[in-house]
Amino acid sequence: MVVTIPPKPRPPLGAAEGLTIPPVGIDGTRVTVNSNISTEQKIWNLRSAYNVAALNCLDTQYAPILAGYSQFLQTHSKALASVNKDLDRRFRENYGSKVYIRERETYQTQVYNYFALPPVKSAFCNAALQVSNELLTVPAGQLETYALNGLDKVDTPFREFFNSYDQYRSDLRAWESLYGAGPPVTVSVPAPTPAISLRDGT
Repeated sequence: MVVTIPPKPRPPLGAAEGLTIPPVGIDGTRVTVNSNISTEQKIWNLRSAYNVAALNCLDTQYAPILAGYSQFLQTHSKALASVNKDLDRRFRENYGSKVYIRERETYQTQVYNYFALPPVKSAFCNAALQVSNELLTVPAGQLETYALNGLDKVDTPFREFFNSYDQYRSDLRAWESLYGAGPPVTVSVPAPTPAISLRDGT
């Protein structure tokens, strides 16, 4: 009897094999840089995602993002300055005056790297364009009201990718149990660090 071996499962969206992705917590939700953070940090992470989109989403259809980001910074300059000051204070309280800047910059780098994950770029840019258009209608003083929903929208493509990658790994294990594992693959991929957990929900 001839046995036809189905194709070996491949990572979604052209991602690398052996990629380290954020784990799922005991509550069933993905633990990322956007988990268990304060409202102020969510606002700042939305700003960071918008910044990444303005730099990385360069195809013609995404042109409004860059102009929208500039207007966003201008319209919400006071709110963003207040949030930035509050985050500095919180990091200083939690890490001390000597290292809080380094700790905040380290976390900020994790946020930027998270939103710049290459396999998710297309879906992220589409979500960022939607958020950019919506932010044009948010008046000064109302950023906090929108930010929580806006951050969820730009984060959704990443959670969906991580779920797809988990499914790929499950499919791969099943395939290898039937047809045998190939040679090990070693990929140098920076492992995302889970979001820091600070006092008061930051």
